Amino acid sequence: MNIALALPGALFVGFSLGMFGSGGSILTVPILVYLLGQDEKVAIASSLAIVGLVALFGSLPNVRDRLVDWRTVALFGIPGIIGTYFGAWSAAFVTGGVQLTTFAVVMLLAAFMMLRPPRVLPVHEIPDRSALKVGADGLIVGVLTGFVGVGGGFLIVPALVLLGGLSMQRAIATSLVIITLKSAVGYIKYMDVLAAEGLEPDLLIIAFFSLAGVIGSFGGNALACRLPQEQLKTGFAVFLIVMGIFILGQSTIFT
Repeated sequence: MNIALALPGALFVGFSLGMFGSGGSILTVPILVYLLGQDEKVAIASSLAIVGLVALFGSLPNVRDRLVDWRTVALFGIPGIIGTYFGAWSAAFVTGGVQLTTFAVVMLLAAFMMLRPPRVLPVHEIPDRSALKVGADGLIVGVLTGFVGVGGGFLIVPALVLLGGLSMQRAIATSLVIITLKSAVGYIKYMDVLAAEGLEPDLLIIAFFSLAGVIGSFGGNALACRLPQEQLKTGFAVFLIVMGIFILGQSTIFT
């Protein structure tokens, strides 16, 4: 493993998760594939483990500050976990290139939606939205994120802001808890996908990225609490656009 390449990337993965409640897999998968040369499916599985661990530790300050909307965690997260399982199962029937291309297209769509002016509530105000609608959102996002092999913050955060009406800070905090749960389920299912192809994750890389990512996440979380919500939302959307275009440009589907 090239430490000079991996360490800055791992720190930024954590910083992104702490700041945006997302971006972990968006960064981790390209780093593992394009900088460290991992197979796409190995990188996707490893990313789920890394992002889940970083999100777990990154969510602790938000739990302490009571920013997590636990109703949404239950209503959005449980269907999301079910969707993640079936999305990961379906990934066995396509190539890694198809997954990465789908990943980038959905990322760009999420960015477009985030740039539209949503109705957002104050940080500590919780919207009253029907359980059925929240659960349906979670199921759809779960299937998509399970298929492309990510924690899903880049879709969860827009869904909670645009559809759920949560403030950016509250959506980020809630997203980290949901990401932790979904990543764990997705990683377990991806072990079957890797085993069927005679592949296995590199546990040393997972441990290294997770440790550095946790350190970075605390810095990102501290900065997110100080930025205006509209500025944070716009920065998140621009970040998605840049990464989506990069992944599309690198995708094996078009080369």
